[in-house]
Amino acid sequence: MERWSGRVAVVTGASAGIGEAIAEELVKKGLKVVGLARRVEKVQALEKSLKSEKGKLYAIKCDVSKEPEVTEAFKWIKHNLGGVDILINNAGVASFNSLSDGPVENWRKIFDLNVLGLSVCTKEALQSMKERGVDDGHIIHINSVAGHKDPTFVGIQMYCASKHAVTALTEGLRRELVQQKSKIRVTSLSPGAVETEILEASEFSEDSLKGFKDIPFLKSKDIADSVIYVLGTPPHVQIHELTIEPVGELF
Repeated sequence: MERWSGRVAVVTGASAGIGEAIAEELVKKGLKVVGLARRVEKVQALEKSLKSEKGKLYAIKCDVSKEPEVTEAFKWIKHNLGGVDILINNAGVASFNSLSDGPVENWRKIFDLNVLGLSVCTKEALQSMKERGVDDGHIIHINSVAGHKDPTFVGIQMYCASKHAVTALTEGLRRELVQQKSKIRVTSLSPGAVETEILEASEFSEDSLKGFKDIPFLKSKDIADSVIYVLGTPPHVQIHELTIEPVGELF
């Protein structure tokens, strides 16, 4: 990880859970980390707690599902930090809904954030790398095991569809970069169940939450450690897909 010290990483959804854990570990490794989140006050609190670490965290208020806010965030990064070397697309949302009844607004929120928001951030990061001649950058999508299998129970079909899209987008970007003879790397990191706020934040019903009560969970730091591993591989190595599940996962 020494080669990344002093360089700039963007972490979306950095206010809690996996994003918070990733931002913290990257700062400890000496990176300048820009944490994007709607709840910017939580990132600011993390920023204060990490002041004695090797790197530095910058908290930026940004709703990744809104393209103008993403564009402004990356402009701020360019003007204040020079540009982006690493992008961790972590922001995501799930909701319990039905294909026969919707609500359609929930479907739209899932795709606006999990697919379009991820894609807009990726585009901005790649443009930043290319205009500065950075050819060793890294894009990491926090995907899900749901992006590699059929829905395991009724109610998460749209979430699964969004994560299957992330799997396709990862391979599509890899092929695009190969065609361009670029050395920028792209990784899909697909966790199983992780103990975070996503279920509560995504307004799952009480009945649906009961199904998660007794299952094994990963910790957010497990995913952060996986990100450090992926970034720490030699420049000629690309971890294209990394799946990490808790022992005994039922999905």
